[in-house]
Amino acid sequence: MQKFGKKLRHELKYYLHRHEVAGLRDRVRHLLPLDSHSVSAEGYHIRSLYFDNMHESALYDKINGVFQRKKYRIRIYNVSDRVIKLERKSKWNEYVMKESADLTREQVERLLNGEIDWLGSSGHPLMSDFYRDLKHEVMRPSVIVDYTREAYVDELTNSRITLDKGLAAAFHAVDLFDPELPVWDVIEGPRTILEVKYDRFIPSNIRALLQLSAHNRSTISKYVLCKERQKVYSY
Repeated sequence: MQKFGKKLRHELKYYLHRHEVAGLRDRVRHLLPLDSHSVSAEGYHIRSLYFDNMHESALYDKINGVFQRKKYRIRIYNVSDRVIKLERKSKWNEYVMKESADLTREQVERLLNGEIDWLGSSGHPLMSDFYRDLKHEVMRPSVIVDYTREAYVDELTNSRITLDKGLAAAFHAVDLFDPELPVWDVIEGPRTILEVKYDRFIPSNIRALLQLSAHNRSTISKYVLCKERQKVYSY
């Protein structure tokens, strides 16, 4: 399925307990390779700075199950400025589309200092849309989300199985590149978030590996989890 000429994908999410993670990892690692961006057997670290408007539309659209919604984030890997992405994640009911554009550290620092006009003249469609929404929806940095991703990839079917661990949030800081950034755990107990991403149909080999019927699918949003914890600490 496509939208605006771009491919839409499926994204299923589940909570897993520690013993379920161990079993799944044993099954998956014998058949699928780790994502080539992994820096260890644990995977790689992801840090995202999310943006939202004064009405917190990205937050409440997700909570209220709005059919069509979107959110913007700036994402880095392994707390490094080597690769920086501006991303927009859009959702139409069960379908997900992710668009991205490369950023430099200097561009991020200018943006966080309130210098945004260069986005509008960049010539990149995503940056232009981001500029428009920053300006007209009065979007601002909302929360930093941290976690470690252990990702297994089936290149033949363009499918991914990811285990997101150690979800944490920085509530009142926007310095993406701070290696000492204070963060707080968000999920109580040893729970991992399993994500399964695929194109049209979930491949039979992936379904067999996951044994999905054993798990309870959830409408998990790492952004919502971190924002809800942020609100608790703000009161």
